[in-house]
Amino acid sequence: MRVPVRPILLALVTGALMFPGSLSAQTTPRTINTQELAQTKNGGNDWITYGGALNNQRYSTLNQINTSNVSQLKGVWMSRLGSGLGAKYRFEADPVVVDGIMYIPTGNDDIFALDSKTGRKLWEWNSDIPQNMDLICCGWDNRGVAVGDGRVYTGLLDGSFVALDQQTGKLLWRTQLEDYHDGYSLTGAYRYYDGLVFTGISGGEEAARGRLTALDAKTGAVAWIFYTIPAPGEPFSETWPNPNDPDIQVANAWKWGGATIWQAPAIDPELGMLYFSTGNASPNSGGDIRKGDNLFSASIVALDYKTGQYKWHFQEVHHDIWDFDAPSPVVLFDQMYNGQMRKGLYQAGKTGWLYFLDRTNGQPLIGIDEKPVDQEPRQFTAATQPYPVGDSFIYQCPDAVPGFVRSGCIFQAWWDIATLTRPTGHGGSEWSPTTYDPQTGFVYVMGSEQTSAAAMRPAPYVHGKSYGRGGSATPLGSSIGNTFTAMDSRNNKIVWQKREGGDQSYGALSTAGGLVFRGKVDGNLEAYDAKTGDVLWHFQTGLGISAPPMTWSDGKDQFITVAVGGNRGGQTTLDGDEVWTFSLNGLVDQVTAPPPPVTKVELAGNPIKLGAPMGATNTLLGDQIFNGQVEVVDYLYQPQQVQVPKGTTVIFNNSGTISHTATAQDNSWDSGDIQPGQAASVTFDTTGNFIYNCTPHPWMIGRVVVQ
Repeated sequence: MRVPVRPILLALVTGALMFPGSLSAQTTPRTINTQELAQTKNGGNDWITYGGALNNQRYSTLNQINTSNVSQLKGVWMSRLGSGLGAKYRFEADPVVVDGIMYIPTGNDDIFALDSKTGRKLWEWNSDIPQNMDLICCGWDNRGVAVGDGRVYTGLLDGSFVALDQQTGKLLWRTQLEDYHDGYSLTGAYRYYDGLVFTGISGGEEAARGRLTALDAKTGAVAWIFYTIPAPGEPFSETWPNPNDPDIQVANAWKWGGATIWQAPAIDPELGMLYFSTGNASPNSGGDIRKGDNLFSASIVALDYKTGQYKWHFQEVHHDIWDFDAPSPVVLFDQMYNGQMRKGLYQAGKTGWLYFLDRTNGQPLIGIDEKPVDQEPRQFTAATQPYPVGDSFIYQCPDAVPGFVRSGCIFQAWWDIATLTRPTGHGGSEWSPTTYDPQTGFVYVMGSEQTSAAAMRPAPYVHGKSYGRGGSATPLGSSIGNTFTAMDSRNNKIVWQKREGGDQSYGALSTAGGLVFRGKVDGNLEAYDAKTGDVLWHFQTGLGISAPPMTWSDGKDQFITVAVGGNRGGQTTLDGDEVWTFSLNGLVDQVTAPPPPVTKVELAGNPIKLGAPMGATNTLLGDQIFNGQVEVVDYLYQPQQVQVPKGTTVIFNNSGTISHTATAQDNSWDSGDIQPGQAASVTFDTTGNFIYNCTPHPWMIGRVVVQ
């Protein structure tokens, strides 16, 4: 039964939003400066930057909420932002709190300043970004703003970067870094330090060349750029094909090489170094046109933060053809190894391993062995791959799926259709930020377990279109699962682990109260005993959670805050714009759970026959008759399953706002790119069951039954 709280809260919050307060009538907000950032090692009363501190540990010294009383937590307030409403948006932001003011972005890049005690809106900045951008990779998203020197900084999906006045939300400067028409976007989190603001760039699936850009925080002028794909003649350019090759795709492989950056870099002020990890090489399946290790894709990279000068790198996956990139934030920590305190760094890769390195030089703190792997000459597969000593936090072998040519565990080479351990669109931990607890020395990491079917589908590079030479999707009948694991940073071994059905959670928080918090796509925010993994508390928010929780204090009470509603794990919602805050003195009880997460890849209902009404199972289309036309919307096919006689031509109409395809899983037919407002047709001259996906959005799945 739904507790009648949400309507009352909505009325109260809506009233507050109709008459917003203004920071100009209050005390000028505290300026976050370089000295405070350098001295802040963990979250405390404030959460002044993404990840809580420059080290990205997501750990707080607050302990008022602890293992003995966490069961008393209840909601204090829930605020609806009214932004990023619709299936295409994600809400994955890590809020920043400074002196009682919360700064949070939505999936539409709208920025809000809220009173952290009440959720009342103080100011709002509307991004006004175009809503028809069809090359956004990978999802409409903004994972967190940066605050410093009296400004709020964020990147936008249209390829620009902005600074807002921290007190009023007024736009101070805007720098266009790239053109979204060329496939570039900004979807990560951002970092301010020492007069500079740092941003990565997205778009590897759209032939982007990755880079980290440092901007002057006062003016927005570009201070330096470090390209993650070296140009011909630069160090490590030999890990890419010959730029004089007669094949233009081979010659320009470095130019369209990917290795984009999804997260806010970590910074060590004492060493003067900045650290980040990179995405896959592009095209992500097309190893046939990019012979070599393809540095700095799927790598951890260290730079001088002031100049962008290269210091060292470690590549987690050589010549990646599995989408085993490294989007989860790099974390800095100190730990004892062989009786000596070391300056450590780790990153949770999509491979399902943690990579522990010395952050002064990039050398492994725990062994990482190069081992021979399966080979496919047509893909120019690397002879060996790095295998960290210790445990993986996910299964690294796929479910058995009949009817595929090949099947294998991690680093299984492929060309023809094969089932792999690579999760579709996710990976070992996707972007999901981990947390490091210095009290236990444990890393708490999320993982996704799905089987993927992959096959080559060579296609030439076309400017302004998605760049891919292979297709992959989770086969029908495959299970979808996730793990939540405590790993010991001293030996890379599992301490405890939770394994569940459904998509993974997206970030965790550890505290000095002996707790670990994480939100789940089933709508629950949960608290665990950090040492044992015992679940001590859960609260149902009513919408799937795709954002990491954080904590802060007003000097008297400790609070937990999380963004709720992120369109993940089959939990598509049109109203995912809620911010929830909890404390031991809260009065708001939990609400009714959303539909449970999808735990198995299945098609819903029965095929709709030609000439039959579609309304019974396709409410979006009402009582229409299926006339051989399938509507392609963001992000599903309507109807999802159809049945037609042999010789029928099926028309796929794109009534969405971005480009889609209808591509057979066995590569027997392909609609090609269908732009918004356009259509493509496929004639079915043979009988059978044809499963198909959208190549850029493989979670879109449909079936044509030909009789």
